[in-house]
Amino acid sequence: MAYRRTENVVRRLAARHDAIIAAAGSLAAEAGINAVQIGPVSQRAGVATGTVYRYFPSKTELVAALVASVSDRELGAMRRAADAAPGPLSALAAAITTFAARALANPKLSFALIAEQADAADADEARLAFRKALAAELAKRLATAMNGGHLPDQDVAVAAPALLGAMIEGLVGPLAAPASQSGAREVVQAITLFALRAVGVADARARGLVVQARMP
Repeated sequence: MAYRRTENVVRRLAARHDAIIAAAGSLAAEAGINAVQIGPVSQRAGVATGTVYRYFPSKTELVAALVASVSDRELGAMRRAADAAPGPLSALAAAITTFAARALANPKLSFALIAEQADAADADEARLAFRKALAAELAKRLATAMNGGHLPDQDVAVAAPALLGAMIEGLVGPLAAPASQSGAREVVQAITLFALRAVGVADARARGLVVQARMP
C-alpha cells in the first residue's frame, strides 16, 4: 500500500507540473513571453501562487522549463520526420517542412519562445539554447546531404542559422504575411521551396521534395 500511495503522489506532482507548464504556454501563445508571470500562470493552472514557486522558484526558471518542454517536442518532431525520409535531401526537406508547419500552427507561441524581445534579459538564455538546437538540427541535415553529393559545398555553420532566421521571419516574425488556415499549407510549401533553393536545390519541386505539408 505504501508503494501505491507513493506512486499516486508522483503522478499527482507530475500532473501539477504539467498543468503549470501548459498554463505558461497558453499565456505565451496569447500575449507573448512577457505575459508568463507567476501570478497569472497560477490562476490559469488553478493552483496557488506558492505552489508554482515550489516547482519554479523564479519566472526565469518557469520560462526555461517552458522553452525546454517545447524544444523537446519540436525537435523530436523534426527528427522523426527527417529520420523517416528515404534519403538525405528528402530528410532535409522533411525537417524544414515539419518545423514550418508546426510553427505556423501556433505562430504566437513559436515567436514568443524563439525570437520575441523579452523584458528580462535572463529569459533569453533558454530561448537562445532553443534556437541553437534548431540550427544544429538543420546543420546536421545540411551536412549529411552535402557530404553525400546532394548539395553544393557550403559552410553549414553559416547556412543553417541563415535558413532558420529566414523561416522564422517568413513564418512568424512581424513581417510575415498573415496566413489563414486554408492558406497555411501553401505558406509551408513556399517556405520549404525557398529554403531548399537557398542551399542549392534548383529543382526541388520537380524532384518531389516539396510535397503537401501535413499540418498539425
